[in-house]
Amino acid sequence: MAKIKQTSAAIVLFGLIAASLFTGFGSYCSMRNMVNEDMDRALAMTFQEQQSDVISADTIRTFNQHLQIAELRGKATLAVDTRGQEFRAYAHCSEATIFRLSDQRPATILWLLTGFWALFMWYRRRQDIASEHLSFAPVSGISPLPSPCGNAFGGLTYSEQDSCFYAADGHQMPLTPMQHQLMQMFFLKPSHSLSKAEICDALWPKKPDASDTLYTLIRRLKPIVEQHSDLKIASDHRKSYHLTAKV
Repeated sequence: MAKIKQTSAAIVLFGLIAASLFTGFGSYCSMRNMVNEDMDRALAMTFQEQQSDVISADTIRTFNQHLQIAELRGKATLAVDTRGQEFRAYAHCSEATIFRLSDQRPATILWLLTGFWALFMWYRRRQDIASEHLSFAPVSGISPLPSPCGNAFGGLTYSEQDSCFYAADGHQMPLTPMQHQLMQMFFLKPSHSLSKAEICDALWPKKPDASDTLYTLIRRLKPIVEQHSDLKIASDHRKSYHLTAKV
């Protein structure tokens, strides 16, 4: 159920990103068309009044007067195409100017919503991780005693009766489900040693390469083991891992 919720939240996030991009680009394209139409109309009126192919200071002044979009005056430029035999003049405006003229307020609002949603997803993810750890933490004020039929090693006791790990002081060791499964594999192995292949095949049988996932799991499990016991997890060039006593 949690995975479905995360997927839905991700879909909403990508939907907001797409809507923000589409809205901003749509506003830009609309303004670009308006600018081009205004410049073409002003240029045509200018040469019609001037009745000359010469571009002078008066031409530029007349062109600016005929521009209906006031923000274009002084920013639009005139250019002459000399590639053909006929005289052809063009009006040009920079993409940055068009973008500044376009109404980006709706897109800005959508981008703000996207940012808030991303922060919300990040906050919920941290809450889920915290809840996952708390669900395996001992209840305050209660010190459960390890089962008499448990396996003890290095200050830790694994109770087969309730499938829990207990520290020397009787408190339950706070482990996530994946950490618990790996510790169980270490304890049930007489040598307390596991190869990389053994762990990956047992925990992620359908994953082609679970190396990075395994390294992350080991990295997060190491401080928990060292804090609650006299043990540590040693690595043999990341080819195998050993649950052994601290030196």
